[in-house]
Amino acid sequence: MSTQRQGQQGTSLAEQQAAIERFAETWNLPIVRRFEERETAAKQGRPVFLNMLKQLKTSKANGVIIHKIDRSARNLKDWADLGSLIDSGIEVHFASEGLDLSSRGGRLSADIQAVVASDYIRNLKEETKKGLYGRLRQGLYPFRAVIGYLDQGKGQPKKIDPIKGPLIQKAFEMYATGDWGLIALTEELNNLGLRNKVGNRTSLNGLATILHNPFYIGVIRIEKTGETFTGIHRPIISKSLYDQVQDVFAGKNIKKETRHFFVYRRTVQCRNCRRFLTAEIQKGHTYYRCRTKNCLFRCLREDEISGAVLESLNKIEFSESEYRLLRELSKNETYNVEKESASARKDVKLQQDQIRDRHSRLAHAFIEGIFDRTTYLQKKNELVLEEHALREKLANLQTSEADVGARLDEFCELANSAHLSYKTALPTDQRDLVKIITANLMTDGKSVFVKMKNPFQLIADRHSFTVGSPYREATRTIEALFKGLLKYFKDPANSKDDDELVNYLNSKKPEKSKSNNYHFLQKPRPNNIC
Repeated sequence: MSTQRQGQQGTSLAEQQAAIERFAETWNLPIVRRFEERETAAKQGRPVFLNMLKQLKTSKANGVIIHKIDRSARNLKDWADLGSLIDSGIEVHFASEGLDLSSRGGRLSADIQAVVASDYIRNLKEETKKGLYGRLRQGLYPFRAVIGYLDQGKGQPKKIDPIKGPLIQKAFEMYATGDWGLIALTEELNNLGLRNKVGNRTSLNGLATILHNPFYIGVIRIEKTGETFTGIHRPIISKSLYDQVQDVFAGKNIKKETRHFFVYRRTVQCRNCRRFLTAEIQKGHTYYRCRTKNCLFRCLREDEISGAVLESLNKIEFSESEYRLLRELSKNETYNVEKESASARKDVKLQQDQIRDRHSRLAHAFIEGIFDRTTYLQKKNELVLEEHALREKLANLQTSEADVGARLDEFCELANSAHLSYKTALPTDQRDLVKIITANLMTDGKSVFVKMKNPFQLIADRHSFTVGSPYREATRTIEALFKGLLKYFKDPANSKDDDELVNYLNSKKPEKSKSNNYHFLQKPRPNNIC
């Protein structure tokens, strides 16, 4: 008997067969059937081995010749089964060991060799396990790369597959929207070219496994033990996107279909009762009504709401002189942002040191028996995820916070085109833009009151804190506005809203003129009020 690899090579099995035939010829033992097991003797439940035992128990033969003891059994259960055959009077011979198993001494010698073989396997497993955990603690994945990554050899982190990696990212982004079911998404990804490890079409279960795997955010999870480790491979997606996908799986973020689409559905509130207006279509027009009993609110047409929104968006446009001054302030302030972000990075690194210390203390507590294994793994996994979140936060600080000035500059450029973007957008895009820019829409039945989110409200209110002569008024107005915008963009809590706005408006960005200046959406204001 031999392993599958040895069987494929063809040398070990041939040598064993020759030794067995020589032994049978020497002792005049006729061979009636041959068995070749290609599973390792360390494994229980080998099909060929079990079939051989069954044949011997049913008296198909008087005995069996095996090449060596460690080729018959490297686990004590299989050796005990062979021992039962010997005790029942069935002859068991080993071609490479001259042992008389009918004697007490020969049986003892065989038992010792079987125990040594079993201990060898246990030791081999322990050493292999140590090696695997050593790699895992280094942040390396010691197994075959998951779909979307490529193997780079031992001791090297997995590399993102340039073909499958973007498809994996697209799978997470599409499923996170809640608009795609697993069946439809699987078919779509297969059409785009996503394939499994053996080159076949991705299955439904395969895609579900991918979407549940934290490896794509940089965390290694061992399914068998439930342990997690921080990987050093490059993530394909962010943790926030991964969490959104898990929410969809849990049914927390599934979009419901609506019969009619209304731009301001569940957006405009009645000023009297604070309830959202209900939309309906009458004679080709969309009306919004308050359904509260005894409310004096009259119906409001959708174009009246749109007019109020457009008027508010008009307030966040800049004149050429305003925009030029903002650009100058942004350019001068950029280097200060990097200096301040260095302090934030220092705080994050301090928190990382504290987590490493907690890791060490937790391991000592487990060794001393303070925690059971289940509690230890739970606390360890929590620390790993917390550490990963800090790594992501540090990466964001290093890559995005240093260019706050540039982000602010781009925001102002894009916000300046919001008015035109809204006028030319489809209803679905108009709704997205309203949700991004406005914090509250309210009506008393006669007028629509629009309150915008920061930093848009800062831009709209920029003339309320001006003092001085006409020229100084313009300068102080924009300087005060710039300080408010800078404070907003430096706050990490606002980065998600900022990215959402920039990504949306970037897709609606007006084309540049031949002079490489963006067209302004209104006539420049006089210098004395800019």
